[in-house]
Amino acid sequence: MLTGLAAAFFYLFAFIMIASAFMVIAARNPVHSVLFLILAFFNAAALFLLAGAEFLALILLVVYVGAVAVLFLFVVMMLDVDFAELKSGALQYAPIGALVGIILAAELIVVLGGSVFAPQLGQATAQPIPDMATRTNTAALGDILYTNYVFFFQIAGLVLLVAMIGAIVLTLRHKEGVKRQSVPAQVARTPATAIEVKQVETGKGI
Repeated sequence: MLTGLAAAFFYLFAFIMIASAFMVIAARNPVHSVLFLILAFFNAAALFLLAGAEFLALILLVVYVGAVAVLFLFVVMMLDVDFAELKSGALQYAPIGALVGIILAAELIVVLGGSVFAPQLGQATAQPIPDMATRTNTAALGDILYTNYVFFFQIAGLVLLVAMIGAIVLTLRHKEGVKRQSVPAQVARTPATAIEVKQVETGKGI
């Protein structure tokens, strides 16, 4: 339970994160939306630090802020996307979005209500949280991830690899008339195929 200065910082970071998350969908400029998204990620990382999950906080900063959000920003700034045309048909998906939002809200209520009405469920976990004085959060997460769930971790990496290869194959377009380097053809060259001897007559050029 956070008290004192830690509780004040928690409410401050939580308020800024909720406000910036709302501005992500409310801002008219897509560049401003990405910047508000980065601000929301920073405040979420601060909340993770207050909760003692420093590994998740660093992953959030390195992966999402350092890679995903910056990639979104460059894509939005470099591509000439007509966002007005994209938003023109957004209302037809509003019922589906509302349904998904209701389901997520119900799941959050069930999780929060379960922790309030049945606090003993948190003590019956298969992998209890170790003492922070003897084992850090990052080390404990690594122990579980790379021992009990190493197979699922490798499967997730394989799925991401297949998705990346599929995206490259679907978006790759070969242009006609473009010269490309062929390493096997260069390695297989011989002096007979690499050198061409021309007999030049006297007083004439090639």
